[in-house]
Amino acid sequence: MNNHGFVSLVGAGPGDPELMTLKALRLLQEADIVVYDRLVSSEILDMIPTGVSRVSVGKEVGKHCVPQEQINETIVNLAKAGRRIVRLKGGDPYTFGRGGEEVLALKQHHIAFEVVPGITAASGCSAYSGIPLTHRGLSRSVRLITGHFKNDEPLDINWHYVADPDCTLVIYMGLSNLSQICNSLIEAGLSASTPAAAIENGTTKSQQRVLSRLDQLQSDVNQSGLKAPVMIIIGEVVSLAEELDWFQCALQESDFVEDTAVLS
Repeated sequence: MNNHGFVSLVGAGPGDPELMTLKALRLLQEADIVVYDRLVSSEILDMIPTGVSRVSVGKEVGKHCVPQEQINETIVNLAKAGRRIVRLKGGDPYTFGRGGEEVLALKQHHIAFEVVPGITAASGCSAYSGIPLTHRGLSRSVRLITGHFKNDEPLDINWHYVADPDCTLVIYMGLSNLSQICNSLIEAGLSASTPAAAIENGTTKSQQRVLSRLDQLQSDVNQSGLKAPVMIIIGEVVSLAEELDWFQCALQESDFVEDTAVLS
């Protein structure tokens, strides 16, 4: 490796700042520059020390503020200037986070790097929604699926392969294609009554959860007004969400305490 700077590709977790790893927090405190995504919560950005430069490269579906190639170039150029870079990505950098593309760019330019995993949104959103990803007698496996292809390409997925009643399906970035996803799974043989959930802003105080069934999920989501980022979970494990819920109850209790304090 050349004597360039050093890049730490860091997973920020799904939103709750307390779900960051100790290593991620330490690297934030040691960084010269933090390059971050849109899905990194404001609470986590507040952990960056005063004086550390911040570079936003956030992207939204259909509104690519910064093309991936330009993000790669930005990170490379900052590192070539000899800086210590933290590339902060929501969730886990290697789980639908394009972390591999950025690391390949660093390798091409002989820039030293490390990868710090984060709690992925699949794990965080499910746990904070009362949904175990696996459960004896209900789910024997988990599949993480993208619900949105690069450059808005058609969603070409082997639906017959993923329509497994013994599997939990976790779909990232699937809100815009939710109708197609649900219809395709039903056409491929998955029962229309399969429990399904949609979680907006999972693990944060603004989390909203819609519990439904596969054939009604699109309608219920439309009625609720959920907006991206939304995680879709489909499978029998969703039937446990009401019984195993803890976070929504905690949020309601917190709101009750705050309201009571105002009234007093």
